[in-house]
Amino acid sequence: MKVIHDTGEPDILIPSEGTYPYVRGGVSSWIAQLIAGLPQYKFGIVFIGSKRAEYAPKPLFEFANNLVYVVELFMFDETEKPSIKAHNGKPKDFEKIEELYQWFKNKKEKESFPSEIKELNFYLNKITEIDFLYSREAWYFIANKNTQNCSEIPFLDYFWTVRSIHIPIWKIAKLAKAVKHKGRIVHSPSTGYAGFLATLIANDTGKPFILTEHGIYTKERKIDLISSSLNHYKKLDLFRESAEDNYIQNMWVKFFEGIGKMSYEKANPILSLFGVAKETQIAYGANAHICEVIPNGVDVHKLGATLKNRPKGVPKIITLIGRVVSIKDIKTFIRAIQITAQSIPDIEAWIVGPDDEEKAYAKECHELIEILDVKKHIKFLGFQNIADILPQSGLLTLTSISEGMPLVILEGFAAGVPCVATDVGSCKELIFGGEDPADKALGSAGYICEIANVEALAQSYIKLLGNEEKWLKAQAVALKRVNTFYTQELFLNNYQRIYEDTFSKMDKQQETPWQE
Repeated sequence: MKVIHDTGEPDILIPSEGTYPYVRGGVSSWIAQLIAGLPQYKFGIVFIGSKRAEYAPKPLFEFANNLVYVVELFMFDETEKPSIKAHNGKPKDFEKIEELYQWFKNKKEKESFPSEIKELNFYLNKITEIDFLYSREAWYFIANKNTQNCSEIPFLDYFWTVRSIHIPIWKIAKLAKAVKHKGRIVHSPSTGYAGFLATLIANDTGKPFILTEHGIYTKERKIDLISSSLNHYKKLDLFRESAEDNYIQNMWVKFFEGIGKMSYEKANPILSLFGVAKETQIAYGANAHICEVIPNGVDVHKLGATLKNRPKGVPKIITLIGRVVSIKDIKTFIRAIQITAQSIPDIEAWIVGPDDEEKAYAKECHELIEILDVKKHIKFLGFQNIADILPQSGLLTLTSISEGMPLVILEGFAAGVPCVATDVGSCKELIFGGEDPADKALGSAGYICEIANVEALAQSYIKLLGNEEKWLKAQAVALKRVNTFYTQELFLNNYQRIYEDTFSKMDKQQETPWQE
């Protein structure tokens, strides 16, 4: 753990899991927008990452004056591990680990998290990191669970998976102890490790915990687990049984579901960006009475000013703004461009975003372009200023397999660019209109396609770029929708209301009877 910025005491502490300030993208932009847009509050950031080497060497954002505290923790760095030493451990203490294990494994929908295990003291004093990592009792515990529940799973795979799941728990607990006195409110942009940190702080100090989920964390981790293995011990796929993968994946899923439930039990309010996300939160155990939708908003004035830079006619340029990673399904976009080029020979596809996060996947994308012989149509532009890119674009596209509420669609709308997207997150609401009847009445600002439907994406590109009247109608809807329902002012006013209500309740609770 390292403090990298400290100029004062924050009012609001934001745990940032793998996002701001070391990663660009939706959640990072949202955090930066919130901090800069509410200068009356002082903010602190608690960055939680995996390994230091996996992130930019220095922050990618310039810190606003009201960002007064930034601390970082890289959970799997070797320097974060305690020194190895022989340790017996206490059998009685591991009865609580057994209770925790059984809760994750067999929890019922209405069953609360074991009370003692909600407390910070449990992880710092009852069973410490050294107890779990190095004690003889921990070895017995893991070995017995392997024998009892999944003897067909090789012990090494099971052992390293259990350690990988549990190591962050103690890292987060120690981090919570270090930062629990920072800020009057904890506001987490996700469940997961960030939500777990917020839950521990709230349980230990009584501070309010506000949760805003951009995507449903548990759902996104399930998608990650399908496409990659989170266990640290690797072996040749030839020798890996499918049942082995399924069991280990299920262990991770149950863990993330469990700590997600902890966040839902403690947070108030529980916020989401669109209606379907709210319904999903409730399905995962959130209290419907404290759930609320607060959509993202964009600076329509700044982006609207770029309209004067648009050329006459409809540019034959389709722009995908996003990281070159598997969850964005760049390969489907590449295949769709091959089909589109047969009808629009001068089509260009711009992929705007970093390609160093999943290097193997990025390499596969470049290889696919060579195989499909579409190199002349597709350009990788890396990170760019969207104010320069959007006026040159005829269409914006997202081919993702999971999203929350993509700011980039709203940014495109504000700059007069219709969108073709897959049916994920709030994309359908943004393009066809949300719950407000007046929003739906505006009409369509583009098209929605099934996930990984190459043909549907290509035909949607062709319909809009090949028909200027249709494109102009979609552009008009996009501009009207974003300027009416998704402005930065609405977004900031909503969060100012949330913060003011929370601070007001805190102040009333602190009043003594003779002051009333």
